[in-house]
Amino acid sequence: MENTYVEYQYHTGEATHDDGYLWEKVNELLIRNVPPPRKIFEIGCGNGFSAYRLRNVGYEVTGIDPSKSGIEHGRRTYPEIPLFEGSAYDDLLEKYGQFPVVLSLEVIEHLYDPRTFVRRVYELLEPGGTGIISTPYHGYWKNLTLALLGRFDQHFSPLWDSGHIKFFSEATLSRLLSEAGFEKLRIYRVGRISALAKSMVAVFRKPGRPTGK
Repeated sequence: MENTYVEYQYHTGEATHDDGYLWEKVNELLIRNVPPPRKIFEIGCGNGFSAYRLRNVGYEVTGIDPSKSGIEHGRRTYPEIPLFEGSAYDDLLEKYGQFPVVLSLEVIEHLYDPRTFVRRVYELLEPGGTGIISTPYHGYWKNLTLALLGRFDQHFSPLWDSGHIKFFSEATLSRLLSEAGFEKLRIYRVGRISALAKSMVAVFRKPGRPTGK
Protein backbone atom coordinates (compact mmCIF):
# COMPACT_ATOMS: atom_id res chain seq x y z
CA MET A 1 0.00 0.00 0.00
CA GLU A 2 1.35 3.42 -0.94
CA ASN A 3 2.40 5.65 1.96
CA THR A 4 -0.08 8.53 1.97
CA TYR A 5 1.19 10.30 5.09
CA VAL A 6 0.79 14.06 4.85
CA GLU A 7 3.15 15.94 7.17
CA TYR A 8 1.69 18.37 9.69
CA GLN A 9 3.63 21.55 8.97
CA TYR A 10 5.19 23.78 11.65
CA HIS A 11 6.55 27.22 10.86
CA THR A 12 7.98 28.25 14.24
CA GLY A 13 9.01 26.77 17.56
CA GLU A 14 6.43 28.81 19.43
CA ALA A 15 3.24 27.73 21.24
CA THR A 16 0.46 26.14 19.20
CA HIS A 17 -3.23 27.08 19.44
CA ASP A 18 -4.10 24.38 21.99
CA ASP A 19 -1.39 25.32 24.50
CA GLY A 20 -3.55 28.03 26.08
CA TYR A 21 -6.21 25.68 27.42
CA LEU A 22 -4.16 22.48 27.81
CA TRP A 23 -0.97 23.51 29.58
CA GLU A 24 -2.43 24.60 32.92
CA LYS A 25 -4.30 21.30 33.45
CA VAL A 26 -1.46 19.11 32.15
CA ASN A 27 1.06 20.87 34.38
CA GLU A 28 -1.27 20.56 37.38
CA LEU A 29 -1.76 16.82 36.80
CA LEU A 30 1.94 16.17 36.35
CA ILE A 31 2.91 18.07 39.50
CA ARG A 32 0.20 16.29 41.48
CA ASN A 33 0.89 12.76 40.24
CA VAL A 34 4.58 12.69 39.28
CA PRO A 35 6.35 15.80 40.62
CA PRO A 36 9.75 16.66 39.14
CA PRO A 37 12.46 15.72 38.70
CA ARG A 38 11.23 12.88 36.48
CA LYS A 39 12.03 11.68 32.98
CA ILE A 40 9.21 12.10 30.46
CA PHE A 41 8.86 10.60 27.01
CA GLU A 42 6.59 12.69 24.78
CA ILE A 43 4.93 11.06 21.78
CA GLY A 44 4.03 13.73 19.26
CA CYS A 45 6.18 16.56 20.60
CA GLY A 46 5.50 18.71 17.52
CA ASN A 47 7.82 21.70 17.48
CA GLY A 48 9.13 21.02 20.99
CA PHE A 49 7.33 23.84 22.78
CA SER A 50 5.59 21.58 25.31
CA ALA A 51 8.90 19.81 26.01
CA TYR A 52 10.46 23.22 26.60
CA ARG A 53 7.76 24.11 29.12
CA LEU A 54 8.17 20.80 30.90
CA ARG A 55 11.92 21.26 31.10
CA ASN A 56 11.42 24.69 32.67
CA VAL A 57 9.46 23.17 35.58
CA GLY A 58 12.06 20.50 36.26
CA TYR A 59 11.34 17.52 33.98
CA GLU A 60 13.84 15.80 31.68
CA VAL A 61 12.07 15.30 28.35
CA THR A 62 12.76 13.19 25.27
CA GLY A 63 10.37 13.76 22.37
CA ILE A 64 9.48 12.28 19.00
CA ASP A 65 7.28 13.48 16.17
CA PRO A 66 6.80 12.37 12.55
CA SER A 67 6.79 16.01 11.37
CA LYS A 68 10.19 16.86 9.89
CA SER A 69 9.42 20.57 10.04
CA GLY A 70 8.35 20.29 13.68
CA ILE A 71 11.56 18.55 14.72
CA GLU A 72 13.70 20.98 12.71
CA HIS A 73 12.09 23.99 14.40
CA GLY A 74 12.27 22.31 17.79
CA ARG A 75 15.94 21.47 17.52
CA ARG A 76 16.74 24.97 16.30
CA THR A 77 14.71 26.70 19.02
CA TYR A 78 15.42 24.31 21.93
CA PRO A 79 18.82 22.71 21.15
CA GLU A 80 19.19 21.47 24.74
CA ILE A 81 16.17 19.10 24.41
CA PRO A 82 16.56 15.71 22.64
CA LEU A 83 13.93 15.70 19.88
CA PHE A 84 13.78 13.05 17.16
CA GLU A 85 11.76 12.16 14.09
CA GLY A 86 9.65 9.13 14.94
CA SER A 87 6.17 7.67 14.99
CA ALA A 88 3.87 6.03 17.51
CA TYR A 89 3.96 3.01 15.20
CA ASP A 90 7.74 2.56 15.67
CA ASP A 91 9.30 0.13 18.15
CA LEU A 92 9.92 2.90 20.66
CA LEU A 93 10.81 0.60 23.56
CA GLU A 94 13.70 -0.91 21.61
CA LYS A 95 15.11 2.49 20.71
CA TYR A 96 14.46 4.57 23.84
CA GLY A 97 13.83 2.19 26.76
CA GLN A 98 11.27 2.80 29.51
CA PHE A 99 10.23 5.95 31.34
CA PRO A 100 8.30 6.75 34.54
CA VAL A 101 6.06 9.14 32.57
CA VAL A 102 4.73 9.09 29.00
CA LEU A 103 2.91 12.16 27.69
CA SER A 104 1.03 12.68 24.43
CA LEU A 105 -1.08 15.74 23.72
CA GLU A 106 -3.63 15.96 20.87
CA VAL A 107 -2.09 13.06 18.94
CA ILE A 108 -4.30 9.98 19.13
CA GLU A 109 -7.09 11.61 17.08
CA HIS A 110 -4.71 11.74 14.08
CA LEU A 111 -3.92 8.01 14.08
CA TYR A 112 -5.49 5.22 12.06
CA ASP A 113 -4.56 2.62 14.67
CA PRO A 114 -5.10 3.95 18.21
CA ARG A 115 -4.68 0.47 19.72
CA THR A 116 -1.09 0.35 18.50
CA PHE A 117 -0.58 3.82 19.99
CA VAL A 118 -1.75 2.81 23.47
CA ARG A 119 0.29 -0.41 23.24
CA ARG A 120 3.38 1.71 22.59
CA VAL A 121 2.52 3.87 25.61
CA TYR A 122 2.18 0.73 27.73
CA GLU A 123 5.54 -0.62 26.53
CA LEU A 124 7.33 2.66 27.17
CA LEU A 125 6.07 3.01 30.72
CA GLU A 126 7.96 1.50 33.62
CA PRO A 127 5.91 -0.67 36.01
CA GLY A 128 3.78 1.70 38.05
CA GLY A 129 4.45 4.48 35.55
CA THR A 130 2.01 7.29 34.74
CA GLY A 131 0.57 8.09 31.33
CA ILE A 132 -1.12 11.36 30.39
CA ILE A 133 -2.79 11.86 27.02
CA SER A 134 -5.20 14.43 25.68
CA THR A 135 -7.59 14.41 22.75
CA PRO A 136 -10.55 16.55 21.62
CA TYR A 137 -13.66 15.83 23.67
CA HIS A 138 -16.87 14.62 22.01
CA GLY A 139 -20.14 14.10 23.82
CA TYR A 140 -23.88 14.38 23.20
CA TRP A 141 -24.35 18.07 24.03
CA LYS A 142 -21.25 19.21 22.20
CA ASN A 143 -22.09 17.24 19.06
CA LEU A 144 -25.69 18.46 19.17
CA THR A 145 -24.53 22.06 19.54
CA LEU A 146 -22.17 21.71 16.58
CA ALA A 147 -25.03 20.39 14.45
CA LEU A 148 -27.48 23.10 15.55
CA LEU A 149 -24.95 25.85 14.84
CA GLY A 150 -24.25 24.46 11.37
CA ARG A 151 -20.62 23.67 12.23
CA PHE A 152 -20.76 19.89 11.91
CA ASP A 153 -19.01 19.77 8.50
CA GLN A 154 -16.35 22.20 9.64
CA HIS A 155 -15.61 20.27 12.83
CA PHE A 156 -15.63 16.78 11.31
CA SER A 157 -14.20 17.81 7.93
CA PRO A 158 -12.72 14.92 5.92
CA LEU A 159 -10.89 17.47 3.77
CA TRP A 160 -8.33 18.55 6.38
CA ASP A 161 -5.03 16.97 5.33
CA SER A 162 -3.26 15.49 8.39
CA GLY A 163 -6.36 16.35 10.43
CA HIS A 164 -8.49 14.40 12.89
CA ILE A 165 -9.63 10.94 11.87
CA LYS A 166 -10.72 9.52 15.26
CA PHE A 167 -13.28 11.18 17.53
CA PHE A 168 -13.36 10.04 21.15
CA SER A 169 -15.92 10.31 23.92
CA GLU A 170 -15.01 9.65 27.53
CA ALA A 171 -16.54 6.17 27.17
CA THR A 172 -14.54 5.16 24.09
CA LEU A 173 -11.27 6.58 25.40
CA SER A 174 -11.78 4.80 28.72
CA ARG A 175 -12.50 1.52 26.94
CA LEU A 176 -9.37 1.84 24.79
CA LEU A 177 -7.10 2.47 27.78
CA SER A 178 -8.71 -0.27 29.87
CA GLU A 179 -8.29 -2.77 27.03
CA ALA A 180 -4.57 -1.98 27.02
CA GLY A 181 -4.29 -2.91 30.70
CA PHE A 182 -4.07 0.51 32.31
CA GLU A 183 -5.60 1.20 35.72
CA LYS A 184 -6.60 4.12 37.99
CA LEU A 185 -7.96 6.00 35.00
CA ARG A 186 -9.26 9.54 35.48
CA ILE A 187 -10.47 11.92 32.78
CA TYR A 188 -10.67 15.71 33.02
CA ARG A 189 -12.36 18.07 30.55
CA VAL A 190 -10.60 21.30 29.60
CA GLY A 191 -11.48 24.41 27.62
CA ARG A 192 -14.97 25.97 27.81
CA ILE A 193 -17.72 24.67 30.10
CA SER A 194 -17.68 20.94 30.76
CA ALA A 195 -20.50 19.95 28.38
CA LEU A 196 -18.83 21.79 25.49
CA ALA A 197 -15.21 21.12 26.45
CA LYS A 198 -12.55 21.45 23.79
CA SER A 199 -10.45 18.52 24.97
CA MET A 200 -10.14 15.90 27.68
CA VAL A 201 -7.01 14.82 29.53
CA ALA A 202 -6.69 11.21 30.70
CA VAL A 203 -4.36 10.19 33.53
CA PHE A 204 -3.68 6.49 34.09
CA ARG A 205 -1.16 4.01 35.53
CA LYS A 206 0.58 0.91 34.30
CA PRO A 207 0.21 -1.88 36.87
CA GLY A 208 3.23 -2.68 38.99
CA ARG A 209 5.49 -1.10 41.58
CA PRO A 210 7.44 2.00 40.48
CA THR A 211 11.14 1.34 40.03
CA GLY A 212 12.28 4.91 40.77
CA LYS A 213 12.71 8.25 39.05
